[in-house]
Amino acid sequence: MSTRTLYLFASAAPPVFDVARVIEDAQADGWDVCLGLTPTAARWLAESLDGLAVLTGHPVRSEYKLPGQPDAWPPADAILLAPATFNTVNAWALGITDKFVVGVVAEGIGKGIPTVTMPCVNAAYVQHPQFDRSIETLRSAGVTVLYGEGGFVPNQPGQGNPTTYPWRASLDAVLALGRGSS
Repeated sequence: MSTRTLYLFASAAPPVFDVARVIEDAQADGWDVCLGLTPTAARWLAESLDGLAVLTGHPVRSEYKLPGQPDAWPPADAILLAPATFNTVNAWALGITDKFVVGVVAEGIGKGIPTVTMPCVNAAYVQHPQFDRSIETLRSAGVTVLYGEGGFVPNQPGQGNPTTYPWRASLDAVLALGRGSS
């Protein structure tokens, strides 16, 4: 059995600081993990990037490659974007692909790559009318969005606890999608 490749993408929200454990959990699930970060998430994890590259066996990416450069990663069998911030969710749904992570997941829809996302937003952000539209847009495009019961439930601003972010639910959803696409 060959190893399947998971693109694990993350935005700058507090649960990103637990990404090494999530990589290890995904690897234990049988995935070859490639880590991509938004530029802010990469800045937050700057001191850990070399170690994360060693852990995954692939360079950590936060920027598009230059034209003509070979791709440093194998093709994705599945994508998990978590935590997905308010900005990332809305940019993705609106097709604003100036960030590497958002560009890959936007293209992933067209390529039919099984994709899961789990937001990490507070209750104030979700009151903005665009957020619900963005969630619906992504779901209608075939993205599994773990938001609400069984996924991420927003809390009041400043009241979040990153240790309760439901990472396992996101990895289980990716496993379920991966089984369905085999």
